[in-house]
Amino acid sequence: MNALVQRKRVAMATSLAVCAALLAASAFSQDDRYVPRDQQIPPPDCLTLGSPGDRGGYPCMGNEHEEWLKAVTAWRTERRIRVGYDGWRYVLPALQWVQSSFIQPQMMVQDRYFYDPVAGKYTVDRYLDDLEKRYGGIDAVLIWSTYPNMGIDDRNQLDMVRSMPGGIEGVRQMVADFHRRGVRVLFPMMMWDQGTRDPVIPWPRAIAELMKEIGADGVNGDTQDGVPLAFSLAAEKVGHPLAFEPEDSPSDEALAWNVLTWGQYDFQFAPTVDRFRWLETRHEVNISDRWNRDKTDDLQFAFFNGEGWESWENIWGIWNGITPRDAEATRRVATMERGVAPFLVSPGWEPYYPTHGYGVFASRWPLGDETVWTMVNRNEYAVAGPQMTVPFRQGMRYFDLYHGKELAPEIDGGQAILSLPMEARGYGMVLAARELSPAMQQLMTTMAAMTATPLDSFSHEWKVLPQRMVPTLRTEPAAAAPSGMVRIPGGSYLFRVRGIEIEGGDDVGVDVQYPWEDTPQRFHERRMEINPFYIDKYPVTNAEFKRFLDATHYAPRDPANFLKDWKDGTYPAGWANKPVTWVSLEDARAYAHWAGKRLPHEWEWQLVAQGDDGRVYPWGNSWDAKAVPVPDEGRTLRGPDDVDAHPQGASPYGVMDLVGNVWQWTDEFEDDHTRAAILRGGSYYQPQGSIWYFPQAYRNDTHGKLLLMAPSYDRSGTVGFRCVKDAAP
Repeated sequence: MNALVQRKRVAMATSLAVCAALLAASAFSQDDRYVPRDQQIPPPDCLTLGSPGDRGGYPCMGNEHEEWLKAVTAWRTERRIRVGYDGWRYVLPALQWVQSSFIQPQMMVQDRYFYDPVAGKYTVDRYLDDLEKRYGGIDAVLIWSTYPNMGIDDRNQLDMVRSMPGGIEGVRQMVADFHRRGVRVLFPMMMWDQGTRDPVIPWPRAIAELMKEIGADGVNGDTQDGVPLAFSLAAEKVGHPLAFEPEDSPSDEALAWNVLTWGQYDFQFAPTVDRFRWLETRHEVNISDRWNRDKTDDLQFAFFNGEGWESWENIWGIWNGITPRDAEATRRVATMERGVAPFLVSPGWEPYYPTHGYGVFASRWPLGDETVWTMVNRNEYAVAGPQMTVPFRQGMRYFDLYHGKELAPEIDGGQAILSLPMEARGYGMVLAARELSPAMQQLMTTMAAMTATPLDSFSHEWKVLPQRMVPTLRTEPAAAAPSGMVRIPGGSYLFRVRGIEIEGGDDVGVDVQYPWEDTPQRFHERRMEINPFYIDKYPVTNAEFKRFLDATHYAPRDPANFLKDWKDGTYPAGWANKPVTWVSLEDARAYAHWAGKRLPHEWEWQLVAQGDDGRVYPWGNSWDAKAVPVPDEGRTLRGPDDVDAHPQGASPYGVMDLVGNVWQWTDEFEDDHTRAAILRGGSYYQPQGSIWYFPQAYRNDTHGKLLLMAPSYDRSGTVGFRCVKDAAP
């Protein structure tokens, strides 16, 4: 009996295993020779250059291309059936702009071309004029208002938008300024932001309502592999449909509501077909390859797929500028794509249309009686002569849109052989039409003038953007220690420090450039001679800052978030001896000037904290939890400790509260696009749940770099300051 039961159990298990295998197999297309690899569909085998002896890399025979096209078309049909695809959102009037949005930079709100803190106003026209001059302008912009600053205090991603200059009204007008220039506006959302202030209402609703309030057109889902349907439904419920753009590949089902996507590709010689563009040609993809300094792959893969490019240069305050050649290529690619945009959503798209020469790849885009081909030359040499053979039709004319010239085809029976030159790593576009519309005539004229200068005449050399340290004026020297200050003798000091930015590695351009360095870089070391100076024993307190206000009636021009934790012109009860926070770099400098002092240079601050023995923390080489406040891991700030609450944290010079209570302002750096301040000491606030929050720099050999936009945005509940005064010799 037991043996019989056992045999039945084995038989049942075997049957279940077979069924599971069959079900797993059915999850794939019936023809899986060209199954997508993540977001990329591979080309026909004959277009892939293999090892010596392989036939890969030879021109495809007609049947090979047809077999590939048949296989991927069958896969597309089946995938749409499997996911129950319904593309109704692509016909929504509010989202039609997506289908011709080809160039979209991710722009940091700290970009100096976007906002002028001296004039106190947004400079949208200056920002757009610069992009038009350099690479032909943009169709949309992703305004990045959060990371890497978010998490320095309890402001969540929505609060960061509200902290921008002018508040909601100012942001709404700024968005309108972009719209006036024909540019659509997106903002990011970070679903990893679960450690800062709770929005109280569900995130989908909170984001939808804010985007409606400021008039934004779309949302980028940072680190998201598809923005959930709930967000689209929430936007539609408030009567303001939004274009959602996940950073990573969504599911095929989510294609129905994620009408935009980033493309983060692995590049190879033969361009690949974008999975989501193939499933739905109205779906726009922006290729994003932030750290690459040569953008040829990005632009060629985008042009081949009839899609867009994330022209991202300011990467968390690190400038990865587009080279002149890539800028000119962008201008040409975007001009052509905009000129033929209705073709590039054609459901009849035919990738890898047969070409004559090796390394030249084409996509065919039919629309009615006309056809456009987008072409790229992946070779490092120019290719001229016959490029394509197309079916000949009486009365059909052929135009080289890239060069703005009509072609004279060679007619061979029922075929027309088209010849045109293509530059090394260059581009081509052909139009088949009986007559040119006025718009096409204008495109021809524009491109003829633009391409009269070869691409290779533009420099392809990438250059780092130099950075400057903002000068700090010396004070009137003091012969004796002013009240509340400690004398630091100075002398020879080995200044060794590194930036704690989350991204950028050790690439040139990361972190800051000290006056003795040639470029911005993450790791710094220099033997210095430091003059004697005096430094505040404690950070400036609320009571001290109030005396400054009472004496000067100081009122910042940009008052938002100024002393945010004060009420009715004074600090909360019991907060007199806590360090003042919610003060900008400008506010701190105003106080220092009134007091006859200045803010410390970073190396002065570090000398005070480290002494001459290179210690890791002000009190020694091992972390001492009693020397600092208890970390606050909650979602709202509790407030810092009193400045004299932790005497165990004293430095070798007896200076207190250097680490772990509040960050402290020191030097400012700027380049042509970004301003940033160096913060020292870390703070008590440690939001939980994500690696992307502003990291702490408790060690004496590390510093934080806070990107600066405007006082309202820069002020923080965890940033204070202390002052120094130069000493007489």
